[in-house]
Order: sequence, then structure tokens, then C-alpha cells
Amino acid sequence: MAQAGEVLEAAEGRSLYAYVVVSLLTGARTEELRALTWDHVDLEGLPDATPPVPPYVAVWRSVRAGGDTKTRKSRRTLALPQRCVDVLRQHRDEHELRRSFVSLLSDSGVPLEEISRLVGHSSTAVTELVYRKQIRPVLQGGAVVMDQIFNT
Repeated sequence: MAQAGEVLEAAEGRSLYAYVVVSLLTGARTEELRALTWDHVDLEGLPDATPPVPPYVAVWRSVRAGGDTKTRKSRRTLALPQRCVDVLRQHRDEHELRRSFVSLLSDSGVPLEEISRLVGHSSTAVTELVYRKQIRPVLQGGAVVMDQIFNT
């Protein structure tokens, strides 16, 4: 138990954290997890069904030649522990490299309209809502210009 806790702690904050959590808490093979897409994951389940269906991951493919699992019995649908659900939600919502892309552009003075187009959003409002921590507040621009005008 202590060793598993240390592995999770060491992985926290790293890009593979979600992978480590799901691997450790579900027992899925590496080759199976690498083949997963969001289509294979249900983070809601059907709590009102009878019986209730918990959040789950469908392990039906792998990165083996032909895309099949090790054996036919290896095909399974696994309920996800709450920690997996939480980390997968966060991972799905963050897209770390995409956030870094937005941050780099914003820090370099690229206008919000251009950033919005580059990330494929229909409006700047979506970009601001999703990436508000990465976007430099527009209000800074006025202070910078005034400093330049009055040479301070």
C-alpha cells in the first residue's frame, strides 16, 4: 500500500499522472491503456438505471498487431474507482500542451482573437472561459500603453 501511494505521489503533477492512476487502480495492461480513446470511457455511468451502472472504461482493444486484446477473455468493461474518474475528468478538461500553447501565445502578445482562431473556438468568449488562467487580462494592455505614452 505504501509503495502504491509513493508511485501516485511521484507521478502527481506530471503529464502521465492520469495514465499511472488508471493503470494502478484498474489493473489494465499497458498495451490496453495505450489503445484507449475517450470513446471507450464513460465518466458518468447511469446512476439512475436499475441496477445502476457506474463510470467505466471499456477495455476491448490493445496496441497489439490487429488491435485485439491478449485473449478474448481479456475484453472487459471495468468500473472506475472514483479517483480514476476524478483524474480522467481533469485530464480531459486540461489538455496540458494545449494550455501551454495558449499561455505561450498570450505571453507573447498574440491577440485573443488570433488565439481563439488558432485553437478552433467559435468565439473569444469560449477561449476566455476555457483558458482564463492562461490568458493575460486585457486590462494590462492599457497600463502598458500609458506607460509608453508617458515614458515611465
